[in-house]
Amino acid sequence: MGPMDRTERFYRIELLIKRQAGVSFEQLLEELEVSPATLKRDLQYLRDRMDAPIVYARDENVYRFAHDAAVAANGGASPRAGTGRAHELPGVWFSEKELRALLTMHQLIAGLDDGGVLGRHLQPLLDKLHGMLGASGEEAQALMRRVRIVNPAKRAVASRWFEEAVSAVLSRRRLTISYYTRSKRSESERVLSPQRLLHYRNTWYLDAWCHASEGLRRFALDAVRAAKVLDEPARELPMSEVEAALDQGYGIFGGARLRHATLHFSAEAAQWVAQEEWHPQQQLKPQADGSLRMRIPYSDHTELVMDVLRHGPNVRVVSPPELVEQVREQLRETLASYGREAGEP
Repeated sequence: MGPMDRTERFYRIELLIKRQAGVSFEQLLEELEVSPATLKRDLQYLRDRMDAPIVYARDENVYRFAHDAAVAANGGASPRAGTGRAHELPGVWFSEKELRALLTMHQLIAGLDDGGVLGRHLQPLLDKLHGMLGASGEEAQALMRRVRIVNPAKRAVASRWFEEAVSAVLSRRRLTISYYTRSKRSESERVLSPQRLLHYRNTWYLDAWCHASEGLRRFALDAVRAAKVLDEPARELPMSEVEAALDQGYGIFGGARLRHATLHFSAEAAQWVAQEEWHPQQQLKPQADGSLRMRIPYSDHTELVMDVLRHGPNVRVVSPPELVEQVREQLRETLASYGREAGEP
């Protein structure tokens, strides 16, 4: 086992003082296996930054918590109320590597955050993490700039509606929303029993039982125009039922009626596609010439066609025939739009 890092030493110092009601400087040095200068810095940090009431009992040559020192000075009897109390350091301790990993995770969460809702609640934790690492001010800012999360084509969600949705999911209550359906270009009122939140391709969705249509539906939260948590309990559904109804298709489009597509990628595209997961149940078959065949389930062709077109001439739909035709139609319409006169819509 290697040497303890600083946070581990803090925890060990606290334990040693608490267990023995006083421990000498020499004992601490032996237990921690650090230099006297390092131990002095640790003790000073605990006092100044962590508010640990560590005092030095000169007559006994030991370190104690202030409460224990008051008890000893009082002949073993507890001092009167208000003169001191046993100190407890935070109950969860992390190594410096773990703390830095948590800060990285915070950056990722910040990248997903819409309107700062999550950030407001996580800021106290972030401050504590910086404190445990001894980072503050410019040091902290420099540390956070070492990790950058980029979310292209992000669809922002209004913070007040996002917060209502989160509250409804966690409190297991119904939610009423005003929802804009893009395909119909119309707005409608819905009462939902929220089941879970989903973050997918840079935006948030709410999976819920819709009491108007009497079925499980997936709602894009950026299309919510108003939301309010109701007092009525949400209808509870087994998560297995939610997953079966909404997760079996391709991408964001659910549906239980599955079909399978076979795609053939060129050797150039195969270098990247072989490392990608398009669907949990995909089947990959490398070809002798370096190309790749993928067999993948889908229920709605919309998103699958978009991903196929993203690879341009480096992918070809082999089957089924209806998917081949849907890709052809998209390509025909694209070519036609480029064949129009400049400025013509």
